[in-house]
Amino acid sequence: MHFMQSLQQAWTGNNSLVCVGLDPEPAKFPAHLKGRADAVFEFCSAIVDATADLVCTYKPQIAHFAALRAEDALERLIAHIHAKHPGVPVILDAKRGDIGSTAQHYVTEAFDRYGADAVTLNPYLGRDSVQPFLDRADKGVILLCHTSNPGAADLQDLDIGGKPLYQHVAQMIARDWNTHGNCALVTGATWPEQLAQVRSLVGDVPLLVPGIGAQGGDVEAVVRNGRTSAGAGLMISSSRAILYAGSGADFAQAARTATIALRDTINRYRQH
Repeated sequence: MHFMQSLQQAWTGNNSLVCVGLDPEPAKFPAHLKGRADAVFEFCSAIVDATADLVCTYKPQIAHFAALRAEDALERLIAHIHAKHPGVPVILDAKRGDIGSTAQHYVTEAFDRYGADAVTLNPYLGRDSVQPFLDRADKGVILLCHTSNPGAADLQDLDIGGKPLYQHVAQMIARDWNTHGNCALVTGATWPEQLAQVRSLVGDVPLLVPGIGAQGGDVEAVVRNGRTSAGAGLMISSSRAILYAGSGADFAQAARTATIALRDTINRYRQH
């Protein structure tokens, strides 16, 4: 199924705008998993199985797996999500961006090796660097626009002809690059005014919003500034606050409780 169709169905079916970031850090795993050969897969799949009816998407971060030499666990985790929870799409958070044949290899990596439904990309090498991804009309192409980190303003807010660079990026992607309707934008929760500007520029293009929870973004401001007129259009990402909500044998249930709390908070503001 097309990524955007899966996302729409998950928004509706699970009544949720929550994206759970899967960022394994073995030092934070419950004691009973530490030292186990397949701890990364066991931990992440347990989180998924406990929360799949509460989310609109999962977002495994490739560096967290690669640094642990756990790429095989990542492949199996995405396959597990597709097999056990087929209505929930998976975003590979890889922030790729390169030219020519290299970009094509990254397409193969994200969509054919890992089986992801969407991938995050850096658009600042220009359209040709992301065209091979755009051409996969069934897959989601999620492009950095105004990121959540403190240094985002260093470049993304630069004045270009009377308008900040991130607004040029947002407009260009929504107007020119989104020919297959498979584009989304990354807009950080820590910059609510910029989030509102992006939404006003791109219409109903979905926004992936990192930066709530540990990074301090405000849920109410995100929903107020980022939702579409239909009350959706957002993938609000939380990682550490959900993954490590509990540290005992009941860690997956603690993650479920934290996900319910976030979903219900978001939905309360959606109704305002």
